[in-house]
Amino acid sequence: MRRWIPILPLALAACAAEPPPAAPAQPMLPAPPVAATAPPAPALPGPPVAPTREVRDTYFGQVVVDPYRWMEADSPDLAAWMKGQADYARGALDARPELAALRARLKDLDNAAPRMQTPVRRGRALFYVEAAPSSDSYKLYTREGLDGPARVLVDPDALGKDGKHVSIDYFTASPDGRLVAYGLSESGSEMSTLHVLEVKSGKVLPDTIDRARYAHVSFLDEASFFYRRNRKLAPDAPANERFVKSRVYLHRMGTDPDADPPVFGSGVAPGIPVPDDGFPVVAATPGSPWVLAVIDHGVQPDVTLYAAKRSEIAGDKTPWRKIAEPADEIVDYRVKGDDLYFLSHHGAPRFQLQRVGLKKPELGHAVTLIPPGEAVLSWAVAGADAIYVRTLDAGVGRLRRVPFTTGKPEDVAIPGGASVEDVVASPTLPGALIKVASWTTAPQILVVDARTGKVEDTRLLPPSPVAFTDIVADEVKAKSEDGTLVPLSILRRRDLPLDGRSPTWLRGYASYGSSEEPEFEPKRLAWLERGGVVAVCHARGGGEYGEEWHQAGKLATKPNTVADFVACARKLVDDKITSPAHLAGEGFSAGGILIGGAITAHPEIFGAAIIHGGMVNALRFEEIPIGPFNTSEFGSVKTEAGFKMLTAIDAYHHVTSGVAYPAVLLTTGIKDPRVSPWQSAKMAARLQASSASGKPVLLRVAYDDGHGNGSSRSQQQEELADVFAFLLWQIGK
Repeated sequence: MRRWIPILPLALAACAAEPPPAAPAQPMLPAPPVAATAPPAPALPGPPVAPTREVRDTYFGQVVVDPYRWMEADSPDLAAWMKGQADYARGALDARPELAALRARLKDLDNAAPRMQTPVRRGRALFYVEAAPSSDSYKLYTREGLDGPARVLVDPDALGKDGKHVSIDYFTASPDGRLVAYGLSESGSEMSTLHVLEVKSGKVLPDTIDRARYAHVSFLDEASFFYRRNRKLAPDAPANERFVKSRVYLHRMGTDPDADPPVFGSGVAPGIPVPDDGFPVVAATPGSPWVLAVIDHGVQPDVTLYAAKRSEIAGDKTPWRKIAEPADEIVDYRVKGDDLYFLSHHGAPRFQLQRVGLKKPELGHAVTLIPPGEAVLSWAVAGADAIYVRTLDAGVGRLRRVPFTTGKPEDVAIPGGASVEDVVASPTLPGALIKVASWTTAPQILVVDARTGKVEDTRLLPPSPVAFTDIVADEVKAKSEDGTLVPLSILRRRDLPLDGRSPTWLRGYASYGSSEEPEFEPKRLAWLERGGVVAVCHARGGGEYGEEWHQAGKLATKPNTVADFVACARKLVDDKITSPAHLAGEGFSAGGILIGGAITAHPEIFGAAIIHGGMVNALRFEEIPIGPFNTSEFGSVKTEAGFKMLTAIDAYHHVTSGVAYPAVLLTTGIKDPRVSPWQSAKMAARLQASSASGKPVLLRVAYDDGHGNGSSRSQQQEELADVFAFLLWQIGK
C-alpha cells in the first residue's frame, strides 16, 4: 500500500468514454511553424490593486508584517478583487495571437489516443478508468479478460449539473468483482461522496456515504467494507479542521452509514493513540486471515502498523496487535497469507524488501529478500506467485519479482528500455499488469507471465499516433552550490541550435520523496515543435536517490531544493540551450516553494515563472486544509526551529519592493481543498505591488476547478494553452 501524499496530484485526474474500435494510426495534423515573437498586444488597463491591511505577528521575538492577511478570510472584497484579477488575466491571455492555435493543437494531441490507468483484476474481470479521445473525463469500465468488450460502469459526463463537472476520485472492486465502491466529487473539489454499484446489473445501490474523501475502501467480504470518513463540521469551522481526527468504519451493505461502527482512528481504540493529523486506514487482503490497521503520520513516509484476525473484528473492541512504529521506518506493506512483506529504509536509505510472519511479527528477525543496493525500491505488490517490486535505477523504473517458491529476486526484462510507471497485482491471481513508457515513447500496458517471468503487450492501449520522432531526451547533471550533482532531464528537438535563444520551460517539484520520472505527455509536443525546450529538475527533496535524497531537501535542508533548481537553470544557460531572457521556471503545489524561492532569490535568472496552486506563504501553511499534515515535511511555527525553517522557504515574505521580478503567471482553483486559493492571491498582490520590471503578474482563477486532480480534459488543455501562450509572449524568440 503506497502512502498518500496530500499536496501531490493523486491517482485520478480527469477524462474518458466507451472506447471506439481500434483504428489504424494516422499522422497528426502538420505542426505549426516555429513562431517568431508576436507583435505586442494593445496595453490593457492594470489589474485591480489590492489594499494593504497590515497584520503584525511576533514569532519568538521576531516581528513579521503581513500586508495581505485579510485575503485569508472569505469576504465580498476578496471575491470582487479575485474576480477582477481573473478578468484581467483572461483579457491579457485572450489577447495573445497564438492562443487559438495552441488550444486547437493541444486538443488534437490530447485526443489522439486514449489514456488508461493500469487495470485491477478480480478473477477474469478487469476494472479500470480510461479517458477515450471523445470524452472530457475518465470513466470507470469493466471487461471480461484482456480481449473482452469494454462496458461503462460510471460515466461522470452524464452526472454533472448546473455547469459543474463531476470526476471519479477513486474506486475499489470487491474480492469477486460483484461490487465496485467509488468516490465522486464536483468541480475538482475532491470532497467525495462514496457510492456502491452492482457490476452485473449496473445498478447503483442505496449505500451512499458523504465526507468520504479518499476513503481507502477495503472490502472485508462481499457484503461489507472498511472506509475512512471525515468528521461532520459546522460550515464556519476552520479550514485546517477539515480532515483531522478521521475514523475508519465498517459498513455492511443495506444498512444506515450513519450507524456504522468505528473500528479504528481518532479516539476509537483504547490504548491506541491516533494523532489528530494521522490518517487511519484499515485494509483486508483477499486470501489472508489478517487485517491491517495503519496510521499514516501526515506526509511522513514511516507508518504505524497493527494487525488483527478477520474473525476478531469487533468495532472498537477489535484486539489490534502492534507490529511497527515510525522508528522502524516501514514505508510500504503487503500481506500474503500469514506473511507481511514490507519496504524499510532502516539502515537502508534506498530501501530493502523484508518479510515477517504475522503470527509472530518480530521485526528484529525479519527475513531480507532484496537487500539495499544502488537502485531505489519504490513499492511492492503481491501476486499469487510472487512479490513484484518496482525499482528506480538511474531515473528509470525497473521491475523485479521474488517468487514465493524460491525467495530469490529475479529481474523482469522490459522491452525497448521503457520505464515502469505502475505495477498492479492480486494476491489471489498469478502474474501482474504493468504500465511502461518513456519521455518519448507512448505508454503500453503489459502482462507478466507468472510461469516464465516474460512480458507481453496486452494491447489494451492502441499505438499512439502522436510520435516524438524528432525529439530527444538528454540526461545531464548540474552542480549545486554545495557541489551536489543534480539530475536534469532535457527534452528538445533533435535539430535545436545551441545558440542560447531557445524558449525553455524548466519544471520541478521535489517534496515528500516523490520522484519526477520519465512520462510520455503528448501535449508537450505543442511546445517542443515550436522550438521550445522542456526540462525537469530532479532536486533534493524528491526520491530519485531514495530517502537520503528526500532528507536532503526537507525541514532545515529544504533550501537545498531551491539551490538545486537554480543550479539546473544555470546549467541550461551555461550549455547555451537558453538564456535568462528565454528561461521560465515552473512549480506546482509544494513545488511553489521551489519556484517561489528561485525567483525571489535569483530573479535575474528567469524571464518568466509559472506557479500552479503553489505553497508560497509557508509561515501560514498550517492554516490551509492539509497544513496540519505537512509539519513533518516543512516544520511548524509552533517551534522556534520550525519558524526559522518556514521563514527560509516563504517566498511571499521574500518579495522585496523595487526588485525587477520576472513575468509571473499564478493559477488557482476556487475549489482547491489542499492549497487554499488565498496563497496564490497574496503572492500575486505582493508581486504586483513590488516588481519594478514592468512585466505582467497574472492571477488565473478557475471557478469550476480545484487542485487539478479532478480537472476535466478540456480544463487541462485550456490551462496549458494559457501557460504556453504566456511563455511565448514572455520568453519566445
